Amino acid sequence: MTTHRLGLIMNGVTGRMGTNQHLVRSICAIRDEGGVRLSNGDRVMPDPVLVGRNEEKLAGLAAANGIERWTTDLDAALTNAEDTLFFDAATTQMRKELLLKAIDAGKNIYTEKPVAETLDDALTIARAARDKGIKGGVVHDKLSLPGLLKLRMLRDSGFFGRMLSVRGEFGYWVFEGDWQEAQRPSWNYKKAEGGGIILDMLCHWRYVLDHTIAPVKAVSCYGALHIPDRWDENGDHYDADADDAAYATFELEGGIVAQINSSWCTRVRRDDLVTFHVDGTHGSAVAGLTRCYAQSRVNTPKPVWNPDVPQTIAFPDTWQEVPDNQDYGNGFKAQWQDFIRHLYEDAPWDYTFLSGAKGVQLAELGYQSWLERRWMDVPDLEL
Repeated sequence: MTTHRLGLIMNGVTGRMGTNQHLVRSICAIRDEGGVRLSNGDRVMPDPVLVGRNEEKLAGLAAANGIERWTTDLDAALTNAEDTLFFDAATTQMRKELLLKAIDAGKNIYTEKPVAETLDDALTIARAARDKGIKGGVVHDKLSLPGLLKLRMLRDSGFFGRMLSVRGEFGYWVFEGDWQEAQRPSWNYKKAEGGGIILDMLCHWRYVLDHTIAPVKAVSCYGALHIPDRWDENGDHYDADADDAAYATFELEGGIVAQINSSWCTRVRRDDLVTFHVDGTHGSAVAGLTRCYAQSRVNTPKPVWNPDVPQTIAFPDTWQEVPDNQDYGNGFKAQWQDFIRHLYEDAPWDYTFLSGAKGVQLAELGYQSWLERRWMDVPDLEL
């Protein structure tokens, strides 16, 4: 058995998501387990160098996680021929420039989404990687959530029969930042800094619907700016000008209708921060981040509408939970492992730059639908 060193440039991981999901729960966990096991028994051991702008944060993060290398000089990091993979979790606005720079340096790339702010930029990145022979991957983390894996298993088993519709609810109350600290960075609510829930979440809903239900064919979207006054990380007031809620309807292949509400201005009274309710002729299911509940047609109750008497059916009790028949682990880590296997043994990998561009395409069409107040067809994308 041989252990292969994977030199990994990790840019922008001092933020919450980059630190918790990509560094600690993915790369550090993989290192603790002895690396990624390949089909021939060999292992790949990531050797990261942390890159960012704040020396104090980088040094502290590296020391806390037993990482020896860090730098504030990205250009110098990209010149190291022994570090062959570049990862980016910095702001979306900087992503095109950074990815093109890494591609020009001959690095393979794994990156957070959105892959770019515009479809033209996303396709420019995808074509540059293709022409350079670069292997690229875009994080599609929600596909590896236990709840959605169970939902996909139900679909593949034929449980739903003919699928009819999907109702998705995502979001929670993000505090304004005055009397309670906000749970999301202030750039999320500023257009000039790449904020907006449509760009953020429709990129997710594209790959979730495409891979878990059916391909997206058209979209109708209405965005909203519900809370224009917010306070930033320093407690200073600012005028929010980016959409903080989106109400979208999608036409999927096969005539399936999907409705997904996304909001940072809603209070949760459901099983999870995101839920997907799928109805079919033979059964229905409701999936959250980790759990999934199903109801087949033979177990479906027969309510009668009567507003004059209290409802006697305890509807939640008529559903059965889909069991945990496997160890799902962390979804971000699972995708890191799959991408590393793709690098070393050309294992299958579907979450390419083109797939990432499809998410940006849907977000752009969502904005256009909102502006023009009409349905937008979703054309096929090619490089």
